[in-house]
Amino acid sequence: MEKVLQNTSSYIHIPFCEHICFYCNFNKVFLKGQPVDEYIQGLLKEIQLTLDLHPTDASQTIYIGGGTPTSLSANQLDDLLSGITQLLPVETTKEFTIEANPGDLTQEKLDIIKNYGINRLSMGVQTFDNRLLRRIGRKHTAEDVYQTLKLIEKNQIDNVSIDLIYALPGQSIADFLTTLQKAIALDLPHYAIYSLILENKTMFMNWVRRGRIELPEQEDEAKMFELAINEMEKAGFSHYEVSNFAKKGWESKHNLVYWNNEHYYGFGAGASGYLNQQRYKNFGPIQHYLNPLRNNQLPIIETENLSFKNQIEEELFLGLRKKEGVSLDHFKEKFGLELTELYQQILPELFSEQLLIYKDNHLKLTRKGLFLGNEVFEKFLFS
Repeated sequence: MEKVLQNTSSYIHIPFCEHICFYCNFNKVFLKGQPVDEYIQGLLKEIQLTLDLHPTDASQTIYIGGGTPTSLSANQLDDLLSGITQLLPVETTKEFTIEANPGDLTQEKLDIIKNYGINRLSMGVQTFDNRLLRRIGRKHTAEDVYQTLKLIEKNQIDNVSIDLIYALPGQSIADFLTTLQKAIALDLPHYAIYSLILENKTMFMNWVRRGRIELPEQEDEAKMFELAINEMEKAGFSHYEVSNFAKKGWESKHNLVYWNNEHYYGFGAGASGYLNQQRYKNFGPIQHYLNPLRNNQLPIIETENLSFKNQIEEELFLGLRKKEGVSLDHFKEKFGLELTELYQQILPELFSEQLLIYKDNHLKLTRKGLFLGNEVFEKFLFS
């Protein structure tokens, strides 16, 4: 048995959806006709097998994502959460999140969620424009969002985050501003705001290739990002990570596990994890995922042992996504090296181009650097 891991977070993937959105390339399948009950039991078996190999003394955050976890029936949700709370050390969990779709949450499901100590909900809203919601293949309406939030409020769950997507086909800057204003008016503690990324094997990608839909120009996309930053900061939200905004103290603890480059378990079909300097990924297709588990084998399809060099690269391009940037002291403590010496060839250039600044013993992106993040991150890759 390996040493007991310190305070390791968990990501748990539920790949089922009642409806597949046109832009989504996450590992997901249409719920109907799937072996959902066997999947839940397989998932719990994977958690047990993993903990036998890599036990942990605490699980600081647990995040159940998808797919749509709330597309499970109330009984299935109960089985899943009952198993998770028996296997993982949930008494140590500070933030226990489940993703939900507007319109999927019922009082019965909320009772179950609260019963097992889930204290944070993340909801995929994407836009408050019903025309655009139809265009991107969402099945909910703006009215469903308000009704679901009313139900959540009645159940006294305070820690709620919503996702918004900009640069949608046919979306103008004015459309996006309206969505932003409606989102801010809800006065929620947390917002995640992403640009639409065209992914292979999605309906959107096929349609763009055939000229069936047009996406906003890159310049408009940049304006929408700037608008999001300005409106959110004006409303008192901290832009604590490239795509995330929060009221002080409500930052997502689970997201920060990723950006702080800490270890975490990845459970479920297509999930990825990071343990003992090794990144791993599970089989995506449901039967490919379940087959090894039927034989008490872990469903891992690929592993990558990170070299010392890889670990440093990841520390930088994940850490620079945070508003506070990368702590030079923490970097030295973790790697035994001075960051400024290690990158003395490239830092002056990034400073002179005003893409990076050095402040409070942290290296961080400037406002200009935020818009050119990928170009900055590439500079930190060792050739």
